[in-house]
Amino acid sequence: MIAAPDRTPLTRDFFDRPVLEVAPDLLGRLLVRATPDGPIELRLTEVEAYDGPDDPGSHAYRGRTARNSVMFGPPGHVYVYFTYGMWFCMNLVCGPEDRPSGVLLRAGEVTVGAELARKRRLSARNDRELAKGPARLATALGVDRSLDGTDACGPAGSPVTMLTGTPARPDQVSSGPRTGVSGDGGVHPWRFWIANDPTVSPYRAHVPRRRST
Repeated sequence: MIAAPDRTPLTRDFFDRPVLEVAPDLLGRLLVRATPDGPIELRLTEVEAYDGPDDPGSHAYRGRTARNSVMFGPPGHVYVYFTYGMWFCMNLVCGPEDRPSGVLLRAGEVTVGAELARKRRLSARNDRELAKGPARLATALGVDRSLDGTDACGPAGSPVTMLTGTPARPDQVSSGPRTGVSGDGGVHPWRFWIANDPTVSPYRAHVPRRRST
């Protein structure tokens, strides 16, 4: 008999660790998104680590801005950014305050509230695709910049809460280069995923954007 996932909230101390420890440890954890229409729960299956000032791929590499200021705050908070003028992406801040690092939530399995996620992800061919990729994940959960700075270790009823879930075993975790990261930041094997899980997104190397002529 398979044990039910542990619904104990993750503590601030869980996130107050080096990003390369937190990122793989998030696999199998549960993200609870409270919405006016009801809760949506997601089992995380794929993440990427971004190590702040030591990582050219990180939004915090060149210092604090209005956009990335949440990354410099306490661990356990949500960092949301807007990309390509179309999509939101969701991250969890980790490490000590003023040491900006975070984990991009790349994919997961919707375990509760799939009917709500489907309404936001009409192009998904099946439930495995509801949160298969960071923009799809954010869309399925109804994430936008209004959630930037939300405390995921906050009290019950918070818009976003992280629960213990069923952590992936070390032998289930694979790692490789991050998707779409260019230059020196593209060589780090800081993408982590649960091997053979059908909700994990496909790897895509960085492709330089061509300038219009």
